[in-house]
Amino acid sequence: MRYPWTLALLMVAFLAISISAANQHDVRLVCSVGYKPCKPYAFDVGPLLEPIEGSAIAKMYVDSIRSLGGQSRSISQVQQFVNVLGYEDQAEPVCCTQSSLCAIVTQLDVPYCYDRRTSDFFFPDGSYGSVSVGNVTISNGNGGNLATGETSSAFYLPGVAPTSYQTGDRVPLYVNHLTPGISNQDAQLHSVFSYDYYLSVFGFCRPEDGPQRISESLGSILFGDRILTSPYELYMLKNESCKAVCAAKTIDADAAKFINRRITQNYNVNWLIDGLPAGQLIGDSVTHEEFYSPGFFLGSRENGKARVNNHVDILIDYHEISGKKARVVGVLARPSSRRESKRLEDGGAECGAETEPLELSETSDSLVTWTYSVSWQPSRTVWATRWDKYLHVFDARIHWFPLINAAVIVLVLTAMVSTILLRALRKDIARYNRLDRINLDDLSGTSAALDDGVQEDSGWKLVHGDVFRAPAYPLILSVLLGTGAQLFVMTGLTIFFALLGFLSPSNRGSIGTVAILLYTFLGAIGGYVSARVYKAFGGERWTLNIALTPLLIPGVVFGTFFLLNLFLWAKQASGAVPFSTMLIMISIWFGISVPLSAAGWWAGIRQPAVSSPVRTNQIPRQIPPSAAMLRPVPSMPLVGLLPFGAIFIELYFIMSSIWFHKVYYMFGFLFVCYGLMTVTCAAVTILTVYFLLCAENYHWHWRAFFTAGASAMYVFLYAILYWITKVSLGGFAGNVLYLGYSALVSLLFFVLMGSIGFFSTWVFVRRIYGSIKID
Repeated sequence: MRYPWTLALLMVAFLAISISAANQHDVRLVCSVGYKPCKPYAFDVGPLLEPIEGSAIAKMYVDSIRSLGGQSRSISQVQQFVNVLGYEDQAEPVCCTQSSLCAIVTQLDVPYCYDRRTSDFFFPDGSYGSVSVGNVTISNGNGGNLATGETSSAFYLPGVAPTSYQTGDRVPLYVNHLTPGISNQDAQLHSVFSYDYYLSVFGFCRPEDGPQRISESLGSILFGDRILTSPYELYMLKNESCKAVCAAKTIDADAAKFINRRITQNYNVNWLIDGLPAGQLIGDSVTHEEFYSPGFFLGSRENGKARVNNHVDILIDYHEISGKKARVVGVLARPSSRRESKRLEDGGAECGAETEPLELSETSDSLVTWTYSVSWQPSRTVWATRWDKYLHVFDARIHWFPLINAAVIVLVLTAMVSTILLRALRKDIARYNRLDRINLDDLSGTSAALDDGVQEDSGWKLVHGDVFRAPAYPLILSVLLGTGAQLFVMTGLTIFFALLGFLSPSNRGSIGTVAILLYTFLGAIGGYVSARVYKAFGGERWTLNIALTPLLIPGVVFGTFFLLNLFLWAKQASGAVPFSTMLIMISIWFGISVPLSAAGWWAGIRQPAVSSPVRTNQIPRQIPPSAAMLRPVPSMPLVGLLPFGAIFIELYFIMSSIWFHKVYYMFGFLFVCYGLMTVTCAAVTILTVYFLLCAENYHWHWRAFFTAGASAMYVFLYAILYWITKVSLGGFAGNVLYLGYSALVSLLFFVLMGSIGFFSTWVFVRRIYGSIKID
């Protein structure tokens, strides 16, 4: 194209004249939940018209530019570009999201979806792109730019590549643990324990050769996933009206009490079909959009009686890609309770009626027959977007409002710090340097000394001989700072990788696995920072420094985790980490993290000590009494509230994801919040230490650490508030687990925030005292 910069305007103009209403009355087009049918008004139920020349996307590109008077490459050139990408015409209708418009390519009557807010478009074969930048991605993963002609090839990361099934191929159904959900009675969580699917008390059917474990990541195991094979038989495009899983199971009175208790606590059964969770159809009360919620109810409670769901209607969406191959793009489970379900002697089954539910007797034995049905339904959803129906945002404004508020706070704080640096400090430094050239004894009692205001506004300069004095307990502080630096880099990289899409929800436990591995391999950073800081403090107990850096905080975390894990073992919960996994974690800790930390410590100790810009006096200066607002209380709680305000909304969604077993995916918001929290923490800590130094208090090291770390107190208090309002556990073990894990997370957050506050303040203090002249 001669004028590639006009692509966006021309394409927008083209879309403006080509968008029209779609014929949504064609009952032959069935769309998945959250989508609407899009078909040109000019068509009947027959096939779409074939393109005149070239593919639909090539004709759209050429015709749109030429019809608006622009210059473009020839049809053969565009066709060659499309052939390189591997685009294939599929003259079919398309399903659009509820927020998209149904558009038609001019004179070709090829339907596609267009989002006016983002300028994104979507074609029937799964190709999509952006009008504003000209990018296009084909359904096979290849991509390119229609304006520049550049192309690229795609590949799938290990573990997330799609699986294509031919008609009749078996599609595996794996079972996972049973997890507690929100109670329908009081909208609270009544348990934190998850249970293995094949726990004998449930009476679920087992495979003939026994359940086989499916390989899982370390993070998946730590979060309680226990994925196993199942006896359910699913075959691609083969419907089943009614099928028994196995012979009737006998549930005794004690087991019935246990199951009824889990039903009352609203436990969910979790299945996985081709990596997708079997979900229930949920409606958003605000937007009225429907989406899939992972898991389905173990049972229901009607008129005070628990009813177990022994039948499941499995509805599977598939997307046909070529020939007889198809991919699973959605799984919906509709459980029901049917007392009359039974297995026939010839191997068949009768599934009974939903009007006669099954209630387990708590005084005698009960017979339960587990049955299911399978229904395959075509879908226009492509494999790359199949998780969209599970990832639902209830109200995006909930994320945007606190984000904007946090951004405003950051701007105000940054302006305050800039004012101090550019006005007050510059003025003070210039005055102090001028006075340094004057013999103050000659000016004693004159107005010149009074005009320069040495005593009134130069408190921070009066402590220059003590501000770089080593703090109390330098060994502990250096170890905490080394661990905090390690946590800071690990957290930032984990969120960044998740933001880029490397940590897909289809790869279960990937976030936990990546976080653990990053922390392990970043041990060198912890050792290096700890050694440099301890050397700057003039420390001499190097053996303890090299030992405590990789062992202190990780040891506290592992010890607390092990004690809490004992409660899970006692409850036979699936969240109990196996002893073999514990050994693997210890091996990673001592086999990789500790040696890397020692290597980083050795590199840090070989570096020259960080020199102070001013000399330290031999005799410490007496500290005058501080004002009430500069005392640890209330200054630290007040200052710690601001960084917490940048993340408290995302903290709510993260806690809901953890305790209610939901999928968290708002990593874009989380990444921005993490950046705002870091800047806010640095700014408020610098301001606090500046005012502290102006009050001639040079004990700023621990004050900076605790002031920034005070945000962790609000994290724990928020967990307590969440515990009171959203959780009603009742038992002692469940409450200990909740409070124990909350305290553990708060401790790590304390170390992280304290390190951010200390290092930002250290840079600030060195900068201002390095700008004055001292004889």
